[in-house]
Amino acid sequence: MVFKLKPEFRPQNVSHVAVPALDALLHRLGATQVQQKFPHTLLPNHEKPGTVDLTLVYQVWFEKDALVEKAQAALLRTGMLEYAEPLYYRAPLYQPNDPLADSTAAAGQYHLKAIRAYQAWDVTQGDTTVLIGVTDTGFRLSHQDLAGQWQRNYQDPPDGIDNDNDGYIDNYRGWDFADNDNNPAANGMVQPLHGVHTSGAAAGRADNGVGIAGVGFKCRFLPLKIYPGTATGRFAGYEAIVYAADHGCKVINMSWGGAGGRSQYEQDAISYAALTRDVVLVAAAGNTNAELDFYPASYDHVLSVGWCGATDIRSTNATYSRRIDLIAPGESVYTTWGDTDSDYVRAGGSSFAAPLVAGAAALVRARFPQFSAEQVIAQLRATTDNVYQLPGNAAYVGKLGTGRLNVFRAVQANNQYAVRLTQRTLSPNKPIYQLGDTIRLTVRMQNLLQPIANLTVTVTSLSPYVTVQQGTFNITAMGTMAQVSNANAPFRLQVAAAAPINTSVTLRYRLTNPASGYQEDQYTTIRINPEYVVLNAGNLALTLTHRGSLGTDGLGSDKGEGIRYQGGTSLIYEGGLMLGTGTTTRVSSRLRNDRNGVDADFFSEAQTTMRRQTLLADQEVTGLLRDSLPTATRNRTVGARVRQRGYSWAQGPHRDYVTLEYDIKNVTADTLKPLYAGIFADWDVSDYNRNAVVWDSVRHLSYVYNVNTPSAGYVGIQWLRGGTPSSYAIDVNAPSTSSVALSNGFSRAEKLRTLSNGTRQRTAGLTSTNGTDVAQVVGANLPYLAPADSVTVTFAVVAAPTLTQLRAAADAAIARYTQAQLLPVRSATIAPTWQLYPNPTSGQVRVEIPTSFGGRQIEVLNSLGQMVKQQALAGATAVLELQGLPAGLYVVRIHGTTGDVSRRVLLTR
Repeated sequence: MVFKLKPEFRPQNVSHVAVPALDALLHRLGATQVQQKFPHTLLPNHEKPGTVDLTLVYQVWFEKDALVEKAQAALLRTGMLEYAEPLYYRAPLYQPNDPLADSTAAAGQYHLKAIRAYQAWDVTQGDTTVLIGVTDTGFRLSHQDLAGQWQRNYQDPPDGIDNDNDGYIDNYRGWDFADNDNNPAANGMVQPLHGVHTSGAAAGRADNGVGIAGVGFKCRFLPLKIYPGTATGRFAGYEAIVYAADHGCKVINMSWGGAGGRSQYEQDAISYAALTRDVVLVAAAGNTNAELDFYPASYDHVLSVGWCGATDIRSTNATYSRRIDLIAPGESVYTTWGDTDSDYVRAGGSSFAAPLVAGAAALVRARFPQFSAEQVIAQLRATTDNVYQLPGNAAYVGKLGTGRLNVFRAVQANNQYAVRLTQRTLSPNKPIYQLGDTIRLTVRMQNLLQPIANLTVTVTSLSPYVTVQQGTFNITAMGTMAQVSNANAPFRLQVAAAAPINTSVTLRYRLTNPASGYQEDQYTTIRINPEYVVLNAGNLALTLTHRGSLGTDGLGSDKGEGIRYQGGTSLIYEGGLMLGTGTTTRVSSRLRNDRNGVDADFFSEAQTTMRRQTLLADQEVTGLLRDSLPTATRNRTVGARVRQRGYSWAQGPHRDYVTLEYDIKNVTADTLKPLYAGIFADWDVSDYNRNAVVWDSVRHLSYVYNVNTPSAGYVGIQWLRGGTPSSYAIDVNAPSTSSVALSNGFSRAEKLRTLSNGTRQRTAGLTSTNGTDVAQVVGANLPYLAPADSVTVTFAVVAAPTLTQLRAAADAAIARYTQAQLLPVRSATIAPTWQLYPNPTSGQVRVEIPTSFGGRQIEVLNSLGQMVKQQALAGATAVLELQGLPAGLYVVRIHGTTGDVSRRVLLTR
């Protein structure tokens, strides 16, 4: 993985991470090697906003069995890092067609005519000083159309010495970053000749009387191999990007990538090349036949290239999206093959559209040397041919960029307009917005080419779920490279009260200038209505998902914002509701299992949402989830429907906890005997391998802290109501022979064991002075639950800076709950056997009570303890009508001659 230090923690000795606390943590996490990743890169230029410092990036290696996600979370909790991320693998993007193409065919390179390359070469044939970095699988540098086109490093001839002191020995012919040697030949295990094809399309030698001509004509390429030729090698695309930027490349081609998996480390490498080194980065947009983000093509400062055929119609397998900048021919592109020194191939995919654009970018750089990389990209976008009038592209308007590449216009025209959205700021700043949110949107625009006056920017929502309340920004005048912002009058957006879960909303920015005829559309997206809610009225911010998980929606998910105290890093690695019954393995959860996966038993029946009008707390959420019937899962699940509620308060002493309430209904035909309900939490407080679990039997509170650094805070789970409390402390590092061993997964039998073992396993991590990696299960044991009946179980998640404050918060949670402030229930002096059904109910409830009780009156109380209905009880049975009341939880209380009894009832709609 990689991590980036915050600038204030820059080490004095760059050969290692000379921050003692971080060095010690890495050692405890099992790091086998730590190395500064880019020691020779330039420092940021503060006159160029957005430039990054790559000298702060380090790569760390772990043993194969290390929990990288845990290490990532532990590193982030130090507060010393800007990010810590896994290193992603990005695949090359095509499989070539039959290599027996006729190299003498007149139509062999139809794409040169389509993009008007021949006319462009009448204007400029490029220059040998303009260098294209080709990052790919490998190269045949002896091919007749490549031999004179690749850049030699005469400063470091092959003599076994690093003559130019750049950290690479004998990098005369480029470099193989995947295998870390100086031979970029095509010896890879993945599409080994792919780099031969892309380099020919971008920079194949023209005017030599044989084969093909690359678009770049005289421009040369630097061969940079990024895919391994050995089992010990690794993908190294971003290392090659930084190298290319530092070794004089003005254009970089990236015919590789993958959908999703955005990485800040990768964006940093891109930003360094584009902003610090002024490089034009060109990337293939993918061959997915879908609308999606594709990386690196979708990163900022990258020219994203889609592909079409000879008729300019989008190719069937081409990715399309509003992040694409332009398209270029990608079908049957005639280029160098690589089995011999004189063979050629027709190849297809965005892998070959991208190098055509890279070659064009090199020509623009030669023709207009005063242009910055941003201006070159703007020029290429501004001079395309419109393809949206073609019927075959009608369904993709705005999703194929500005049109199809026209190299002639790009090198000829010097009178184009191009204003770009370079920055947007949303306030409040959230990864995803809740229903009903109001958003302020500030944008920064930059004019990259000709001066322009009286430009209007109008933002429009392309979704009915977000409306624009103020969406116009008028710009009087902008000179070349000038920037303006609407910070004094931001756009205003309103999220609708209803929208599908995880909806992406596209915002269109239309730039218009009637005097010049300039009009351009640009797009950004925001996400609304997540699959989770965040209870954050107080100091504790807790994510509760639609399916009962805490922190995120399952292990490895990015759906959720964790559990955080006072804005710090997330304290939880994995957590969520567990139900169990019987004595075998009937357990329902959305937690890790023992099959290298996750049990996904719970699903949402009604979205968990924040209540607009609250009665009990400053924030209240409610949702409905259930599992599958055991008859459908070979008796692996419980068979329950769960109404989950969450409550959060803003004022002390209640701001340090969140209350979670679960109404559990038996939806099977059998009595669940016994029934177990609990919350599993794998906490990571600071260094996760130094934690301990302690059970406070007075407060029914199981809490976790760091034994080496108690000042890192305390967090835990408290039982408040329902059955008999239980607590099971888990040593995650326990050997596989232990009764519960999470090192080899979490089986259903182990889950049931943690739920059913009472409080006999109360602590973990205390036997060692250094603690361990811990988890806990806090639950409730109930003797039985009859068919169609319900029971309520309640917990509090508590966090605080000190143990004293944690105990005070736990006491406050008990007080609020038991003193009738949350769900008031008057204890019965006599508890005879009596029935109240159905429960939950949609309106009508039947009450049956023994005659000996002497019942006289029925009362119905709401959650505030206020009486909302009463009726006389004339005999042993009565029908109670609740249709006129709002949905929610009520208490039915019966006054009798021998005392009072009460029971909760859930009214649904």
